[in-house]
This record gives sequence, C-alpha cells and structure tokens, in this order.
Amino acid sequence: MQNELLKELEARGFINQASNMDGLNDALNSGKITAYWGTDPTGDSLHVGHLASLMLMRWFQKFGHRPITLVGGATGRIGDPSGRDKGRPMLTDEMIEKNCAGLRKSISKFINFENGNAIMVDNYDWMKNYSHLDFLRDFGTDFTVPRMLSMESVKRRLDNGMTFLEFNYMTFQAVDYLELYKKYNCILQFCGADQWGNSIMGIELIRKKLGKEAFVLSTALITDSNGNKIGKSAGNAVWVNEEKTSPYEYYQYFRNTPDDLVEKFLKIFTEIPLDEIARLSALQGAELNQAKKILAFAATEIAHGNDAAVKAQETADALFGGGANMENMPTVEIQPRAEEVSLLELIVEVGLVESKSEGRRLVQQGGLKLDGNKADGTERFELGSQPFDIVLQKGKKVFLRVVRK
Repeated sequence: MQNELLKELEARGFINQASNMDGLNDALNSGKITAYWGTDPTGDSLHVGHLASLMLMRWFQKFGHRPITLVGGATGRIGDPSGRDKGRPMLTDEMIEKNCAGLRKSISKFINFENGNAIMVDNYDWMKNYSHLDFLRDFGTDFTVPRMLSMESVKRRLDNGMTFLEFNYMTFQAVDYLELYKKYNCILQFCGADQWGNSIMGIELIRKKLGKEAFVLSTALITDSNGNKIGKSAGNAVWVNEEKTSPYEYYQYFRNTPDDLVEKFLKIFTEIPLDEIARLSALQGAELNQAKKILAFAATEIAHGNDAAVKAQETADALFGGGANMENMPTVEIQPRAEEVSLLELIVEVGLVESKSEGRRLVQQGGLKLDGNKADGTERFELGSQPFDIVLQKGKKVFLRVVRK
C-alpha cells in the first residue's frame, strides 16, 4: 500500500527520483522516521529555488515525522561543485557565521522546532574534530576514485580545473549522512536533483560502515517558464528573509506567476488541498488572476505570517486598484545631499534599473511613471532640506517609494 505521505508528495510533483522507493514506502508505513535536508551558507537567506526541498520537509513534518535541517558550516568552507562551471568564492569565517544565522532564520519560517519536533544542526560541529590525517584514515578507503569520477558534478568540471578541495566535497556530505544516521537514526535524505550524486555517496558509506540501508529522495529543480533554474547564481533570486525581499515583493513574485506555472506553484509552494488546486487551475482568462492572488497570499502567509500576507495583499490591491494607501509599499530611503540628482541617476541608485542607458530605454518606451504620470527623463530633484517622497512605477507591476532620510 502506498504511504499517504508519498502519495501526497507524488500528487504535488515533489518527487524526482528515489534510491529505493519500495523500501522507503515500507519504512514510512512502519512508523515515524527521521530525515534531513542540508544547505550550505553561500548566502544569508534561502530563496525560492530552495523551497521545493524545504516545503517537502514541511509536508514530512505535517505527516508526523521528524525533520533535521543541516546548515553546512563545514561544507560551506569547501564549496559544492554540483551544477557549477567554476569554483565557488571562498568565504571567511565571519561571512559563514553571518550566512548560517540568516539560513537558520529562513528555515525556521517553514519548519516547527518547538518541543523537539525538528532538529537543526551544523556539520562544522563534527567536522572540526577531524584532522586531515584522521579523516583519511577513517574514510579514505571507503571512496574509490573511479566511483567519484563517475559523478556528474565531477565529470563536467574535469576539463576546466576542478580543484582537489572541491573533489572532496562529496566525501564530506557522505560523512554528514553517516553522522546523522548514527546519532539520530536518520534514514532518509531529501535533496535537489542536482545533489543526487553527492547524496547517493552517503547511503553507500552507511552501507559500508554499518551494513544498514538508508534512502535518498530528490526533488526536481524549480525553473521559470523558460526552463531556467531559479536561484541566486541564476540572478533571479526571490529571497525568503524580509531584509532582502520584502513580503510585498515576495507576494508580487507569486502574483505574477505565468499562467502555465500556476498549477505547479500552487502544488509546490502552498498547502492548499489538491481538489481546490484542481478547481483553481481550471480557471481561464481573467478568472485565473484570482487563482494567482490565492497562490500569492498562501505562499506569503507560510513564509511571512498572516499579518504580512494581509498587508502585502492590501498594498497590491491599493496599487493596482488606484487606492491611496501606500503605507506598505516597498520603500527606499536615500541620503540628503547638496547637489541635484537627475531621475535617471536616481532610478539607478535605488536599484530600479541597472544603468542609465536602461533607464533611458524605459522612459522612451513609456514604461516609467513618476507619481502616476509618465516620466520624460529630464526630471531633476533637490535632496537637501526640502521634504522628498515620490513613487516610481516601472512597467505595470513594479512600484517603489523613494523618501529622503
């Protein structure tokens, strides 16, 4: 009999690949189990591209199982080569600790850690105890070079200079799984599709060291309508922590979901029942906008709470309905200065466009408004002692309030 959790995950499109689906099904049917998912501190917030695995963990917990989330303080010092054409930048200890704190905040938005319902760990806590010699003596004979070379993350990097440092990454991740198996009886690892090879090394190590079976379940990578990966390195990240992406911007990201992705996003990023998702996904034309609003509210409520979701929705309704309540609009504060600033300089400074040439094209196409009126690009502003509070609009859906400190 198919386990109810696996049935839910499959229906929602979470499952990409499993190491032993029948064995995993039996383990889940036998009672409560423990599973883990890990991420490295390459940034100080998770983004939407991480959320398939994290929402999968959320469902795992909702069905009564115990999740472990791992922040890779040790593996972050190496850099995961998976999906990369070049090595990751080396991070300082201070950057790693700052990023780990930000990731813990992101994860806590989705997973309930109260009363031991979930565990958060850092692999630096056990990896720091190994000297290089100790690590090689304990694990060096458990990994063969031909097996490591067969991994896709390695093969794609061999021709452009994969370092010995990166080559060791999969061994660290495998040891993480072994450590969690021994300490917490963790028998399942969740991962993104690009982490499959690294994760498989973990169950092989557990089999060699302990003679036990463990499992891996991967999720498909989240892509946009063009098939591009959504992530920080792809340059299109939408962040979970509100310091980097406001609840309103987070709401608007989902509100602007392309028509062909509405059903997929409802299944992955919300907990709306599947029969209701089927109804919403069947809507056509203008009515599909209602489904997008429901998607945006539900996704924002999970990440930021009900109050923030309500405020984001009210702000969007005010902006697009012509209302005047701009209290919750994304706002940038700029420093006072003696010299005048041109509109083109200003929109670059506040991040609305990347360059003045892009700004000129936007103005020429009629895509920039200033306080509700089309801008002509010649506007200049005094940012000295006079009050300053304007609203910029880029296209139909991007609003930004700019005020002087």
